[in-house]
Amino acid sequence: MIPAAAFPCGRISEKKGVFSLNLRIRLKNPVFWVQVFTGIFAAALAYVGLTAADLTSWRAVLDVARQALTNPYCLFLIASNVWAALNDPTTSGLTDSDRAKQYVKPLEP
Repeated sequence: MIPAAAFPCGRISEKKGVFSLNLRIRLKNPVFWVQVFTGIFAAALAYVGLTAADLTSWRAVLDVARQALTNPYCLFLIASNVWAALNDPTTSGLTDSDRAKQYVKPLEP
């Protein structure tokens, strides 16, 4: 095990398993939310065959949302985009690295 002093940003999590994510930190990261909302928005627009320029009223936005949420295929596309936002391809399964699990705030460059 790596000593906690080696990582000044927080404690090391000893959780193991397939779904061991540091969701608290991801939810604080605005880039995560942009990725999720962009994925949902793009999937919904593609499903109904529109572009962002076609959404000229809130009613049009709500119609797109209703159509997307009532179609299993579009829900699958949305779930795939959320999965892509959660998944770290550098680890096995749906997990974060030991280093990422110990963050107490998003890592700043």
